Amino acid sequence: MDFIQELWAFLRVRKKLWLLPVIIVMVLLGGLLILAQGSVIAPFLYTLF
Repeated sequence: MDFIQELWAFLRVRKKLWLLPVIIVMVLLGGLLILAQGSVIAPFLYTLF
């Protein structure tokens, strides 16, 4: 949780709030790929990318 607080403080101080949606999308896609690695839906997800 400390990392998220430090990242938020960095983005706020440096006026880089436009990076927040990019970071969120990257984390969601990474989580989706990790969760789908051993599942049945993996072939369908890899066709999207």
